[in-house]
Amino acid sequence: MFRLVHACCGRDEDTSAYYLSFRTYNKLRICNSRKSLVIQMDEDFKEAAKFHGHICPGLAIGYRVAKYVKEHYPRSVDEELVCIAENNSCSVDALQATLGCTFGKGNLIFKDFGKQAFTIYSRNNGKALRIYFKGDVLDGMDDLRKRYFNGTLSPEEKQKLDMLREDAIKKILTAPDEEMLSVREVEIPEPEKARIYPSVRCQECGESFMEIRGRTASGKLVCQECFEKMIC
Repeated sequence: MFRLVHACCGRDEDTSAYYLSFRTYNKLRICNSRKSLVIQMDEDFKEAAKFHGHICPGLAIGYRVAKYVKEHYPRSVDEELVCIAENNSCSVDALQATLGCTFGKGNLIFKDFGKQAFTIYSRNNGKALRIYFKGDVLDGMDDLRKRYFNGTLSPEEKQKLDMLREDAIKKILTAPDEEMLSVREVEIPEPEKARIYPSVRCQECGESFMEIRGRTASGKLVCQECFEKMIC
């Protein structure tokens, strides 16, 4: 899947391979003049990184899951695959980019369970896989990440956090599946296909909205946004 090498970051004109330095992954910089441990990215991972905007442990987690799925099912052109994501973190973007499961097509369903777990349902054979990311690669980062977002990290601690992230990404992308993923077949009802519902006009703000999302307040048919304002 990935190959670790010692080389200058940049583009190899003979192979059109791109290398991403762990030191610069969060800025998506491809070029760097110094030598360091780098990772050769395949095309799918590059596309996921472009879609997401940066490379981080969360994106790498989602990509490992998506790559496993692609070994068993082709990319969803329309709604052939349905992804039920149990989180709304960075990892979901990798599945959208790699598997073609998106909110817009209705084949990405969000369950707010806070788990790095994904159920992939194939409409072609009626089977589903639940894939849980079990790798303990983020241990030791919680306090540093909290302080990073609070702006209280010292330069030394920031460097330590960067190194921990680098190590996590490397392990996520290169460790064997059995170390990172827990996979099992599950039986679930076939997810409902995407539907287009009639639109109606909100009698409060005048904007159109999906009919099934309507509410009533003060004798008016209103959208969800106006309903929440009117009952507060």
